[in-house]
Amino acid sequence: MSLFGAMSTAISGLSAQSAAFGNISDNVANSQTVGYKRTDTSFESFLTTSNASVNDSGAVVARPDYVNSVQGTITQTDNPLAMAIAGDGFFPVSQATDNTSGLPNFDPRNFYTRSGDFSMDRNGYLVNTSGYFLNGWTVNSTTGIVNQNQLQPVQVNQTVYNPVPTSQMTLAANLPATPATGATLSSQVNVYDAVGQVHTVTLNWAQNASNDWTVTVNSPDDTVSALRGTAQVMFGAASGNGVTEGTIGSLGAATGSVIGSTFAANTGATLDFTTDFGSGPQSIQIDIGTFGQANGVTQYAGTDYSLRGITQNGVAPGAFSGITTRQNGDVVVNYDNGQSRTVARVPIVTFNSPDSLQRQDGGAFTVTQASGLAMAQNAASNGAGSLVVSSIEKSNVDIANEFSKLIVAQRAYSANTKMVTTADEFLQQTIDMKR
Repeated sequence: MSLFGAMSTAISGLSAQSAAFGNISDNVANSQTVGYKRTDTSFESFLTTSNASVNDSGAVVARPDYVNSVQGTITQTDNPLAMAIAGDGFFPVSQATDNTSGLPNFDPRNFYTRSGDFSMDRNGYLVNTSGYFLNGWTVNSTTGIVNQNQLQPVQVNQTVYNPVPTSQMTLAANLPATPATGATLSSQVNVYDAVGQVHTVTLNWAQNASNDWTVTVNSPDDTVSALRGTAQVMFGAASGNGVTEGTIGSLGAATGSVIGSTFAANTGATLDFTTDFGSGPQSIQIDIGTFGQANGVTQYAGTDYSLRGITQNGVAPGAFSGITTRQNGDVVVNYDNGQSRTVARVPIVTFNSPDSLQRQDGGAFTVTQASGLAMAQNAASNGAGSLVVSSIEKSNVDIANEFSKLIVAQRAYSANTKMVTTADEFLQQTIDMKR
């Protein structure tokens, strides 16, 4: 019985070492595969009879030992859409099953991967080289609110950025308390109408008396009248409102379409006017500071007009120019007018036992009962790893270590073949005893 048991045990050893060799071969073959996670081999012993007086030879079985939680080396790449995870977690991805009218239909199952070599396909989806589509949370482009209730494939719309008509201007400047004779005290700012055309608005300042000024708002391209109106701006004690000298104390005597805000300490001092560039009335508010505070427009000593800054919130139309990713997971569309829009945020999905995930083709994984539930987190929060943009994670295979394991497996296999040969010789000698 021991001879047959020895042969059976040796054969199980051959089978186990063959499985180990297969895992080593798989690891070596994928040593350059982005995001690949190696498979080690553990051996499990099975007994037949083993007690104080008898020990019959048993068997050995090779079990795969998945190493999904060990990170590979992160390297930079020239792909702006590539991402790597430094730490725990996986990218949520979807797999396309077929196409309808040129657009993919997706498998309802959820997949996860560390292969972050994404690029944009012809339909605007972000897809890695294994064909998995990156999933993300949608973002409201107006409010910036992230909807974390649903993950869906990230698709980038390559349409133009619609023009935004100017509705707000902000002026920061110092009016000289004693302006030089003949000095020009004016500011110009380009604003946009409803169709994205640029127009000029001019603010001219004239001193009536100490601490007393008149501002004139001109809009040369206005289809009704270039002069939109005037308003009186008074500073310090001259305003009668007890504000600090040099700060705006009151707005009044408005003419035309100009309307000045009513005084209230520490509230905004604004001028509103209406213009028409041919697309209908367009209301614009000019923020000139805060009543009683030294910001916006002030009046201090000097003879020259000092412009510190003038801005507006209008935007010209823009064409799609590219897409980038940020370290917080935001997917941002850029336009040639200098504007950008966040369309999605990529979360990091973590598991209680990532080594228990079920492997799938293309370096993807699916959930198992042993892995625990998928938990989508913002990058670098609640135990999730951080995102490294324009980078990829290489395989976690160590070639030198695999060759060491290969030598051990080869020697163990040879030893088991020797055991089979020797058992066969013993059996042959036993048979020859009858002759």
